[in-house]
Amino acid sequence: MSHVPSPGEDARTRLLHSGLRLFAQQGFSKTSTRELAEDAGVNIASISYYFGDKAGLYRAVFLEPMGSPQDDIARFNGPELNLPQALAGLYAAFLEPLKQGDTARLCMKLHFREMLEPTGLWQENIAQSIKPTHDAMLAVLCRHFGLSEPDEELQRLTVCICALGVHPLVGHDVIQQVAPCLHEGPDALDRWSDRLVMYAQAMIDAEGRRRNAS
Repeated sequence: MSHVPSPGEDARTRLLHSGLRLFAQQGFSKTSTRELAEDAGVNIASISYYFGDKAGLYRAVFLEPMGSPQDDIARFNGPELNLPQALAGLYAAFLEPLKQGDTARLCMKLHFREMLEPTGLWQENIAQSIKPTHDAMLAVLCRHFGLSEPDEELQRLTVCICALGVHPLVGHDVIQQVAPCLHEGPDALDRWSDRLVMYAQAMIDAEGRRRNAS
């Protein structure tokens, strides 16, 4: 089923929508430029005009919908933020894509496919987004515990805190099957955010008690 453009939607946007769906469903190698152009209802030359080539379109589709890593990190790493505010900012960055509906789910499907059929963008995503986010949260925890540099336990705690935010995003369809009530209501994402902050705070408090007892 081809992408149906909305009024005023430009050719670049239509190509992004079509590219996201087709690349997520078929992968990079099995999706042709002709198919992309026909699905988006544009001339095939539009791909080279806006993106350079198919690889450029794939790169834009892979990176753009999830937003800027720098903007996401800015939500939670400001030294003026207290710990609950920083955690709320972290989880807002994880949950925000879910407000895009099908776009977020297609992005996750595309990212999973990239891990199985790598083009090189997954490593770039780790370097430019995932690791900077991890390091920024690590710095927040260092400030909280008064550490000049992180140790192994703080690294582990950061992974666990981030994992709380990752699963509602990447496991959205699974959650819909096993606990659909968690997605019901207009304030469902707000409830997710509040609880994630609470659970993360509990983990941080537990780590604090462990450090004090050792």
